[in-house]
Amino acid sequence: MTAPVVEQVVDTDRYPLDDPGVVAGARAELAESGCCVLADFIRPELRETLRREGADIAPMAHYDTETVNAYNIPVDSDLPDDHPGRRTMVRGNAFVPWDRIPATAIINKLYRSPVFQRFVADCFGLSEVHELADPLAGLCLNVVRPGMAHPWHFDTNEFTVSMLTQEADDGGVFEYCPNIRSADAENLADVRAVLDGDTRPVRRLALRPGDLQLFKGRYSLHRVTEVGGETQRHSAIFAYSERPGVVGSPARTRQLFGRVLPVHERRPVRGDDLLD
Repeated sequence: MTAPVVEQVVDTDRYPLDDPGVVAGARAELAESGCCVLADFIRPELRETLRREGADIAPMAHYDTETVNAYNIPVDSDLPDDHPGRRTMVRGNAFVPWDRIPATAIINKLYRSPVFQRFVADCFGLSEVHELADPLAGLCLNVVRPGMAHPWHFDTNEFTVSMLTQEADDGGVFEYCPNIRSADAENLADVRAVLDGDTRPVRRLALRPGDLQLFKGRYSLHRVTEVGGETQRHSAIFAYSERPGVVGSPARTRQLFGRVLPVHERRPVRGDDLLD
């Protein structure tokens, strides 16, 4: 994908990707709250195409409703009774893997764009980012059906890039607790309080289709609330890494996509000692 194609997809009049001011603004928001939303990132005339492309592949999502905890570790793990990992929730969201997303789709073109990758790296203050070597998890579409939710959790990766492609009729709100833990401290009491209903640390985002969300989900507890009405909530997840060659673990891959490939026998090295 060349720069001119990026300019056809992204509203570069509003967000010139090489503008130091745009990058500086994103960095400032990420430093303050761990989250930055670039509203109307996709050109308005392409938002219906963005929605339709997601809706066309949504039926290929792997569904596996299960009981989980915020750390995506076994719910029967040997933990103290008051540990937040003992709080369980129902995960009802589903994922369309990268190998089911057409190369011509807007989200696929954007994900693979060197120009977009450079922009993402700059916003997060990284020297570079790499596409995952994972043919399933590199890019995926997150599907939340009415009556379902993506409950409280932490991300495996330190940074996350996502874009809503179809909003729900009701609900489906993104909520997060900025920097509730760090690479050095789990802050279990604070996490447990939120899981038990404390809303004081919780922020809510009203995302719209075509908005680009940059997020440090490794340290910020977050969720998508239950979707209401009749319309599914769809969002693209652009998975990058600071290191080349990263793939998901076999267990996590099977959980999300219902299958594994030979490449998943390789496990990425973690950068911290946090639970998940």
